[in-house]
Order: sequence, then structure tokens, then C-alpha cells
Amino acid sequence: MTVRRVNAEERLSTSFALGAYAFEASPRSAARAEEFRGYLPYNEGNRTLVVEEGRTTLAAASAIPMRQNLRGEVLPMAGVAGVATHPLARRRGHVRTLLHRLLDEMRDEGHQLSALYPFRPSFYARFGYVGLPKPRTVTFSPADLGELLNADLPGEVGWERIGEGYRDWRAFTERCLNERHGFAIFPGYRDVGLRDRDEHWLLTARTGGTVTGALLYRIDDHGGTLAAGDLLAADPLARALMLQFFGRHVDQVERVTVQVPVDEVPELWLTDLAVHVEARVARPSYAAPMARLLSIDALAGLPVGPGRVRVELTGDRWLAGSYLLDGTTTGVLELVTGAAATVGSLPTATLTAAGLSALAYGVLDPVEVGLRGLGDVSTDAAAELRRLFPRQHPYVFADF
Repeated sequence: MTVRRVNAEERLSTSFALGAYAFEASPRSAARAEEFRGYLPYNEGNRTLVVEEGRTTLAAASAIPMRQNLRGEVLPMAGVAGVATHPLARRRGHVRTLLHRLLDEMRDEGHQLSALYPFRPSFYARFGYVGLPKPRTVTFSPADLGELLNADLPGEVGWERIGEGYRDWRAFTERCLNERHGFAIFPGYRDVGLRDRDEHWLLTARTGGTVTGALLYRIDDHGGTLAAGDLLAADPLARALMLQFFGRHVDQVERVTVQVPVDEVPELWLTDLAVHVEARVARPSYAAPMARLLSIDALAGLPVGPGRVRVELTGDRWLAGSYLLDGTTTGVLELVTGAAATVGSLPTATLTAAGLSALAYGVLDPVEVGLRGLGDVSTDAAAELRRLFPRQHPYVFADF
């Protein structure tokens, strides 16, 4: 058996073929197989590795070079996708081999974070990944937006095909990347697929000519559903402008669905708005994202609270050693290594990669880290870690 990186053309008969069997209706039609050729330009910068035996591809995995916001700092992130194994070669450790090598290479190229959508969370937990919140799907009737229809809201909305408005869309997602914890976006070569396929309407909210909100949507049929993606709004006015636009569809669609981050409260948007809010997580579909730190350097310089604690990192291929985490001097995390990290008497926590990642992303309290078996955290260490890494709600946005 060999492990190698495949080029763009080779993906058609290797990773794309395995991915089609794993994630789509099967067997694929000849027409569907030909459609894959059109995907090649949008995967050109991905790193795709395969395990082969003779001329048979046994497993494949890809990493997309992305960027993600971690507590206000935008860092290189490896988005892991297309992990699939030949049905006769499963449970032989091929994915483990691929992930080790794939993340080794991405880390060596400077990617300090990694995220993915798992087929089974417990499988990727073995690789140091920890679960992140899944966006909520909000469903409501446009008839309940009536009080907005006559409201004189400052600002305006823009409406066009994504093929025309892609530049505004990309610019606004770049803004969200810089402002929203956990937010991740695709590299340009991947994202332009939205523009080229041109299958969505783009709605934008603008104040003073500046885009302050955006979402993509489609309508499935008359009397059906206006299905929107993530409702990206910089402020409540932008959200209200887009909801007002939905209200104008009262005689066209029965319902509207939108995706919102976990810290949104749609039941408070309007007085008489009846909403259904759902976050469905199930195996093997409807996965919530997972993420991890690939390098301890991802923490250096992060804005943190005034905590000071020593951590011992254990049980991981990429995060190991003893470090002093200090946020008491400048308000950003100072990372002390080597002998200096062991000087003095300080609260100490022993953490796995998933435990440290859970704290950095803000999804678990230090006590929960211990309860989940992701570390050994004393009461004093928990207090310091809680000050350093207050709870936050990461919002990944990119779906891969």
C-alpha cells in the first residue's frame, strides 16, 4: 500500500469516486460522473491524499486551506473534507494514516487550526477534535412579519442573482471573518463556485451605501418555501431590513427558513412572530462541526482575560509539552515555554488536545473539560482557565 497526493485530474477516479459512493445516491449515473469534471477548478488548491493498493484507491481525504477567526484573530485553518474509504477496505486504519499525514503537512505549511463535519463525532474525538455549536434553522410564516411592512426603516435592500452580486457577498463574508469568533471562509478558488453556478438569489441590506447584511436564498415553488442560508447581519437594523423583504412574499410562499447562529433569539425578533427553532444533529447526516488547535502557537497573542496557569499537554501528536499561559500583563496571551514555564508555584492543569481546543473555542467550561475526560483540572486551575478563556459561541458558517 502507498500514500500519495493526487493531482486535479486524478481526483475524478480516486477521491471523487469514493466520495460519491460514501455521500451520494449510488451507483452514480454516467451523467453524474461527468458532472464531477466541472468541480475540478473549485478543488484545485485542495490537498488530497489517497491510500492505494495496486491500482485500487482504498481511502481518500482532502484538506481545504481556509481561514478562521479564533477569539478575534484570523488564522490559517485546514478544513478536512471528503474522507471516504472503499467499502471493502473499511476499519483497517486507512483514514487514521491519511489524517495523520494530511494534518502533518497542513501544519507544516502554517495551518494552526483545523475543522470538519464528522460522520461520527467520537471517531474524530480520537484525533483531538471537539464539537462546536450547530447553527439553528428558523422557520416562520411571512404573514407574521406584517408589522414590518409599513415600518420606515433607514437603509435599503439589494436584490440580485449571486452571479451578479458575488463581489459584495465575498466582501461581506470577509468582514464577518474579521468580526465573528469561529467564522471560517473558503479560499477564493472554492468560493467562486457560488458565482459560477449562479443558483441563488442574493439579498443585501445596506446603510449609507455600505453592506451591513447578506444572505442567499432560493424559492422551491409557488406556495412553498423560501429557503435561505445563513442570515448574516452586522446589526439589528440589517436583520430587520431583510425580514421586511421576506414579509413582501406573504402571497407567494407559505414559509421562510433561515439559518442563524446559536446566540440568536428569533422569538424576540417581533411581538407576534411564531417561530420554530431547531438544531438537528444525527448520524451519519446532520453533523455539527468539530475543530481543534493544530499548533500551540495559535494561542499566542490572542485577546484573553487576566488568568495565569500552567498546562501540561498530553496524548496528542501535535500538541505536547508544558506551557505557561499568561494573560495578566497585556490582555493578550503570552505563551511561555521551556524551563521558564515550570518556575514558581502556579495552578496546573493537564489537558488533552480536545480539552485545550474546547477552552480556546469557548465551548466547554474547565469543569466540563474534566467531566468529559479531556483533562485533569483542579479548582484553582479551572478558575484561571475560566478567566483566560471566557465562554463564547463559535459560528463556523462555512459548510464543507
